[in-house]
Amino acid sequence: MNTLSSTTPAAPTHHARPAMAAIVGFAAIAPAVLMMAPAVASQLASQLQLGPVDIGKLFSAELGAMSLATLPAFFWLPRVNWRSAAWLAVAVFIAANLLSATTVSYPLLLGLRFVSALAGGSLMILCLSAAATLPNPDRAYGLWVMGQLALGAVGLVAMPSLFARFGIAACYVGLALLMALCTPLVRCFPMGQQATAQQAVQSAPGRRRGHAALGILATLAFYISLSGVWTFVGQIAQQAGIDPQQSGNIFAIATLLGVAGAGSASLIGRRLPRSRLLLAGFTMMMAAMLLLLNAPALARFATAALLFKFSWTFILPFILATLADIDHSGKLMNATNLVIGGGLAIGPALAGQLIAANHGSLHVLLLLATLVAAISLALLLLLQQRPTTPAHA
Repeated sequence: MNTLSSTTPAAPTHHARPAMAAIVGFAAIAPAVLMMAPAVASQLASQLQLGPVDIGKLFSAELGAMSLATLPAFFWLPRVNWRSAAWLAVAVFIAANLLSATTVSYPLLLGLRFVSALAGGSLMILCLSAAATLPNPDRAYGLWVMGQLALGAVGLVAMPSLFARFGIAACYVGLALLMALCTPLVRCFPMGQQATAQQAVQSAPGRRRGHAALGILATLAFYISLSGVWTFVGQIAQQAGIDPQQSGNIFAIATLLGVAGAGSASLIGRRLPRSRLLLAGFTMMMAAMLLLLNAPALARFATAALLFKFSWTFILPFILATLADIDHSGKLMNATNLVIGGGLAIGPALAGQLIAANHGSLHVLLLLATLVAAISLALLLLLQQRPTTPAHA
């Protein structure tokens, strides 16, 4: 007899390419300020005379609002037409960025950045949820990551010269223009209701909730591990006596390796078993962490930094695709947006406490981060083994 599939029917292939374009475009623009943070922070300091505390608050507002967009989305995501939600988010994002370019008041700028990031976070949730409905979510999430890294890298290269001519307005007006150019892609988003209705009749809701909890824990552990290490990787170079110019060059090259990692994941897609790809990616990531132990020399540090950046961008699309297999309603991918922000905030905070407790040594941090990454891998491999209901019995 016929039974319901364990997954929501994917979007037809002829609709998948426009949807992919919308996902990659909006997901690249929404977090662009955070991806270009070093250049933007320097310009805010020199042009607006902002101190480290005020600049920190601005970026905390951006990251916090993108994560907090999850909370209202729990209400509107299952109820509102996704295209209508995208139109509203795009309009708010453009308006907030144009106003950011003209304001000279710090409190007003702080509020506008929060509103802009809230709209951007809503778009990110739509992108994550829409990617889960595509025939090949592994590839979709690979392109999702690659687009963010690529635009961030271009921004880091282009922004200094644009800042010299136009000031900080170049960043905010540029984001508004890019978002306006992407506006026609709003119609490429799925409507949303079909996936939500289908999810209501899927079987084994208790089991699905258990799998979702494991997926959330795995994602949180992954982000805590990577953000805790990457935040302080410059300090490792400094303690090892590596010249700042040399380490800066390594980080610039690492950005390209990050794009390559996401691109590789996108090209592979579903061609190989996801469990093997996760195992390979996490093995590289954990090896990179261990290579950073004991004051590495330049060659070992460079190998570790490049391997680390490549591996985590390679892993992430397969983590997101694993979550997409569990739940196509959008609710789990919405929660993932909050978990990503939480992990990015928790990782550096815990790492800082560990470093302070060990008198500036990063040895314990690297070992614990490797252990946390191993836990994330174990949970993800467990999810790859879960039983699925066949389409026909």
